[in-house]
Amino acid sequence: MSTASVVTRPGLVLADLLPASRVRDIALVAGGTALTGLAAQISVPVPGSPVPVTGQTFAALLVGTAFGARLGFLALALYAAAGAAGVPWFAGGTSGAFGASFGYVLGMLLAATVVGALARRGADRSVLRTAGTMVVGSAVIYAVGVPYLMAATGMSLGAAVAAGLTPFLIGDAVKAALAMGALPAAWKLAGRRG
Repeated sequence: MSTASVVTRPGLVLADLLPASRVRDIALVAGGTALTGLAAQISVPVPGSPVPVTGQTFAALLVGTAFGARLGFLALALYAAAGAAGVPWFAGGTSGAFGASFGYVLGMLLAATVVGALARRGADRSVLRTAGTMVVGSAVIYAVGVPYLMAATGMSLGAAVAAGLTPFLIGDAVKAALAMGALPAAWKLAGRRG
């Protein structure tokens, strides 16, 4: 296969710029899992909320977008399973499957899959499409995280939205802005715009 056919082939994600192999896939999944765990250690408590601001949502969305739905799902599934089993790499060095913020971890798994599927359709190639992709990914995280927060804490919907969504919107905008610059720039740098 010539380089020209790889460049123009639809359905590429950034990970596809590396030669395909089982070793590549394993390395990407392990790397995406580790990146998410490390980013979760960037954790800032939010007064009145059991959910901190972390870097893990940005990492999860970046992993999903760069790796595609399948590898993004696998990386976040490994992250969630290891953390649920006791690896202390959830926000602030915590672990376990029943904390108030575990729903956000599950939401990140689903969001990585969704943004990965969107990236296969070119949703990470321009600033505006990347912005839309990050908004969709964040919405998926909240769609799982907020109801889980309600169930885990007994909060009402209004209280869960006030504690588990509203305080994070500015941070999400900053994370989306970072992705809006990074992902299209990576494609431009690679010379493979879609």
